[in-house]
Amino acid sequence: MIHEKYINLSTSELVNMALARKEGVLAANQALTVTTGARTGRSPKDRFIVKDALTENTVDWNTINQPIDSEKFSALWQRASDYLQTKDCAFVSYLKVGAEEKFALTVKVETELAWHNLFTHILFIRPEEPIQADQPNQWTLLCAPGFKTDPTRDGVNSDAAVILHFSERRILICGTYYAGEMKKAMFSVLNFLLPQHEILPMHCAANVGKDGKTALFFGLSGTGKTTLSADPERYLIGDDEHGWGQEGVFNFEGGCYAKCIDLSREREPVIWDAIRYGSVMENVVLNSKTKEPDYSDISLTQNTRAAYPREFIPLRVEANKANQPHAVLFLTCDLYGVLPPVARLTKEQAAYYFLSGYTALVGSTEVGQGTDIKQTFSTCFGAPFFPRAARVYADLLMKRLENWDAQVYLVNTGWTGGAHGQGGSRFSIPTTRAVVRAIVNGDLRDAQYDVLPGFNLAIPKKVEGVDTTVLNPRHAWGNEQAYDKCAKLLIEKFTENFKKFDVSHSIRHAGPHID
Repeated sequence: MIHEKYINLSTSELVNMALARKEGVLAANQALTVTTGARTGRSPKDRFIVKDALTENTVDWNTINQPIDSEKFSALWQRASDYLQTKDCAFVSYLKVGAEEKFALTVKVETELAWHNLFTHILFIRPEEPIQADQPNQWTLLCAPGFKTDPTRDGVNSDAAVILHFSERRILICGTYYAGEMKKAMFSVLNFLLPQHEILPMHCAANVGKDGKTALFFGLSGTGKTTLSADPERYLIGDDEHGWGQEGVFNFEGGCYAKCIDLSREREPVIWDAIRYGSVMENVVLNSKTKEPDYSDISLTQNTRAAYPREFIPLRVEANKANQPHAVLFLTCDLYGVLPPVARLTKEQAAYYFLSGYTALVGSTEVGQGTDIKQTFSTCFGAPFFPRAARVYADLLMKRLENWDAQVYLVNTGWTGGAHGQGGSRFSIPTTRAVVRAIVNGDLRDAQYDVLPGFNLAIPKKVEGVDTTVLNPRHAWGNEQAYDKCAKLLIEKFTENFKKFDVSHSIRHAGPHID
């Protein structure tokens, strides 16, 4: 069998190869539409980091950052490479991650499938001058989804594995067709490397107003990062991964990866229009006759996705980076319905809620998560992607907030008037957009505030376009005793979760307390 490597194919060439190889079909909107089989999200139990002299004392080893030895990795890499050699072809692209040139990494992406290469062609940054051969200090990402691992032989947990080798600058992904693993693997690499350069890596979206003021949107998948940052009135930097350093904010990526569940042109026009030829839809069900996507159909997964390049966003920051942030938003989806739609945080409160990362798991982003919505605490609003100890990232956040005049806000995109499934309702997108508009326009900087008991949060008395009843969650419930009972439950969960952090008294005291 002749094994051919296709190097640096264009978007149209990769689409045509994927169609010819029956890897996917074109939807009515001309997006390449694919399915990923059993794994429709990330597999956190299958993610490993090679434990060696470089990582032994720098990685926070836990159930997320699982160790594997270099010998196991080398043997598995060789088997995966041999497997690819048995195929008629493979696809190679030389790309970059990191829009700040001083910290950018070159990545050689070698994939079994054309659509996987197209995905990285969309999500990573395409060099201005094409790179044709291996570079010094480049990373290599090898993706062989058809190669299944053997737990007994390979020292892994299932028939799939995602392994990062920092010393050798190599990433191996096998046994899973879910493309998000590739993007998040490189995110984890930057999250390990950048702190030593005093750069805070962030699981956040970012955009810029016409006044030049930058806003950051932290949050787990499903809390509104992509939706809220894709604002028709503001310029997008990126929707998911950024760095914050002395010179400002920069994107890690060259594309966006949006959730498609219940997507509509009316509510999310920017994302709707971006899904077209040159984009990829994962696990989106198409009408069998018209090929129109049915974004409400979750028969394959709630985690339906679309990947599209930044160029498909009309209002975007061309440089892919911007000035120091003026506003920082922590997006949290509160299932208890006891947090306000918006609260202004002190620097100590910002550190507390950043470390806590309280939110809900929405839309089955991870394998095995199921369809139920569950409350969670995800440190730094992205625990699965941060190899170092949480304190490293929290200290960098505090340093940035002390050096720059960025105001932090806690924004609840979850429930109000009651808990999830117990009479509460989720904040509408127009309500949350009104809150965001007030923040990014600076209206809430000098607003009048009340204090929410228990949480000790500063909540504005008025927000343009928002019913004043919902600004204070105790009032929104109608029954303040019922609210207090539910609030007490959440405060206890915050307190219990925060016991694991070794922080100053001022940060610990900034959290919620039972009066």
